[in-house]
Amino acid sequence: MTRAQQTISIALLLSSLYLSCFLGVVTFPQKIQDEIIPVIPFWALVSFGSYLLFKLGWGVFTFNDVPEAHKELMGQIAEARKELMAKGVDVGSD
Repeated sequence: MTRAQQTISIALLLSSLYLSCFLGVVTFPQKIQDEIIPVIPFWALVSFGSYLLFKLGWGVFTFNDVPEAHKELMGQIAEARKELMAKGVDVGSD
């Protein structure tokens, strides 16, 4: 099973479970049915966005902990500066 098939299968499973709860096929107490179940998709979206922001921040925070990538990026920056200077663009120096 490919990664795409697995992701689609999980998405369909979760959608089916949510719809069965939302439409009342699976019964819950009235307060849960009216106040909690309708906002689950928004909660999931906010949680997923928070997770992605955390992952992005953590990647930026630990960037210097990846010496090979840091060295490669610094080499590409130096190369780009040389090319721009050869074309007469002032790029400054650090």
